[in-house]
Amino acid sequence: MSQNDIAMIEKALEGFLPNDDCLEKSVIDSMRYSLMAGGKRVRPRLTLEFSRLCGGSDEEALPLACALEMIHTYSLIHDDLPCMDDDDMRRGRPSNHKQFGEAVALLAGDALLTLAFKTVFSGLNADNAVRRAKCAEILAEFSGARGMIGGQIIDLASEGKPPKLERLEIMDRKKTGCLIKAGCLMGCISAGVYDEECLDSALHYGESIGLAFQIIDDILDVTSTAQQLGKPIGSDNEQNKATYVSLLGIEKCRNLADEYTDKAIKSLEKFSGDTQPLKELALSLAKRKI
Repeated sequence: MSQNDIAMIEKALEGFLPNDDCLEKSVIDSMRYSLMAGGKRVRPRLTLEFSRLCGGSDEEALPLACALEMIHTYSLIHDDLPCMDDDDMRRGRPSNHKQFGEAVALLAGDALLTLAFKTVFSGLNADNAVRRAKCAEILAEFSGARGMIGGQIIDLASEGKPPKLERLEIMDRKKTGCLIKAGCLMGCISAGVYDEECLDSALHYGESIGLAFQIIDDILDVTSTAQQLGKPIGSDNEQNKATYVSLLGIEKCRNLADEYTDKAIKSLEKFSGDTQPLKELALSLAKRKI
């Protein structure tokens, strides 16, 4: 059950946060403010589900799932900063820098990034050392300059330039898709699966739902209210950024999201285990209203 998984992830996340009875309390409070602000927890859920699909345990996958969510959260804190998107709201309340100030928010993001790699190695032992090291490599690669951060750079460089669908897709495969793909791969690796065909299928699943996820985000940005989404809407339009909706229109976007969702589901055929939870997750993300 997804709600049970979310509750388990959030309990684990709280446990990995440092004790705040110290002089550094302000930055730890800032970390907690964003990390425990709720959300769909899509990325860590993918890690858990792929681990289960490959015969792994939740106990082994959970630190990896939490590390991934820490990376995602730090990216949101930094994304909202005035030097980036300059957004005042996130998940229905003031963004981190509005609550704690820019300096503390910046450091909270940095602290979550470093805590993520400590968390990857939580519970390290002789049996899981190679798997944890491989997951740390995946997390670093997919969140770095050629991954999520690379996507953010492409996003910043695209402001005011003629919109191109190809450039938008490259950006979203990195900025949105890379952490989603990392979650899928880390779930497989945590279960000890290194088979290239399985990992390739997990990668294709992650890339497909990542693109579908972003397309639905772009649709919601023009069809929902800021109150419904818990964050500002229309900021891409204000900054003259290309979106799938601005390039293709809503109807074509819905069809394209469905196509990517179908591709994600089809990619699961390579697995012999129970793929139903991952199929249901892909469909629920494509039909979401928030």
